[in-house]
Amino acid sequence: MSGPTPPVAIRLAPVLGLNGIGHRYGSRVTVDGLDLQLSAGTICCLLGPSGCGKTTVLRCVAGFERVSAGDIRIDDAVVSCATQHIAPEHRRIGMVFQDYALFPHLDVQANVGFGLHGSAKGRERVQQLLDTVGLASSAHRYPHELSGGQQQRVALARALAPRPRLLLLDEPFSNLDVDLREQLAAEVRAVLKASGTTAVFVTHDQHEAFAIADEIAVMADGRIQQRDTAYNLYHRPANRFVADFIGQGVFVDGTVIDPHRLHIEIGEVAPAEAIRYAHDATPVAPGSRIDVLLRPDDVVHDDASPVRAKVRHKAFRGAEILYTLELDSGARVLSMVPSHHNHVINEAIGIRLELDHLIAFPKG
Repeated sequence: MSGPTPPVAIRLAPVLGLNGIGHRYGSRVTVDGLDLQLSAGTICCLLGPSGCGKTTVLRCVAGFERVSAGDIRIDDAVVSCATQHIAPEHRRIGMVFQDYALFPHLDVQANVGFGLHGSAKGRERVQQLLDTVGLASSAHRYPHELSGGQQQRVALARALAPRPRLLLLDEPFSNLDVDLREQLAAEVRAVLKASGTTAVFVTHDQHEAFAIADEIAVMADGRIQQRDTAYNLYHRPANRFVADFIGQGVFVDGTVIDPHRLHIEIGEVAPAEAIRYAHDATPVAPGSRIDVLLRPDDVVHDDASPVRAKVRHKAFRGAEILYTLELDSGARVLSMVPSHHNHVINEAIGIRLELDHLIAFPKG
């Protein structure tokens, strides 16, 4: 007698698949062979500077732009390729724009329910979403009577109302005060997670990306440079662009002493791990010259340290001050210091390193 039949592993297709997509405006390439697979319930952020191609990718997914190469799949069905283009309204995609695009003559309830045809189920769905975004008491107010943050919640609820397979958000916090952005990003994340929505979020602000995304795809020159968690982007950048773009820091000259020690101007460093380049697992040979990335939290203010650096710039951040410090060689480093250590410009202060994780790149 044969034993029980083993279970068959079922491979679910990603909700969104971008397979080598390209896009160009005339002779200018804006997206170049980009790949991205997004599973159900995942919030992915496309992060990068202006002109990197992130908004163009979003517009291609939405159907507002045609791809010149590759294909875009939603639930494994092709919606865009060089020979096929499904119209935006047939893609089951929700969209939240920068300016929210609310109807000024409709109240909150009518804005959220627009397109649901006023059925009993539609009214129930609107009430559910207003409860979810915390605007049930504002159902009969008009957009001009709401704050920017409240308008953003209405736009989100309206986009979620028809239960889209995929939600796209194009810099939705750009019109809000800086202090509100991270708070609202966290609130939006909670709403998306509660509804199980798969979403692609575009921003140039890494703090927004950190607050909302499960994974972040850092873009430059129409390509994804690294797709990873916020922690890994900060501590394990794949290349110099990511290292420069994520967080703050400066590169300083270093010389490898042995596999576990290196020397930089501030002193000898013995990181907990063997010295390897950030972008791969290649060990760095003794005597090699390398560029070492120092973050502001790697450089600690210590009055007892014999190593001194001059304060060249200071930026007050409330609980902390970000100091730009100049070493004897003229090289500059950053240090984040509790704000009760209020030093003046050109003052020499003691510093030391607390370098738990090394980020190094080949010299040159």
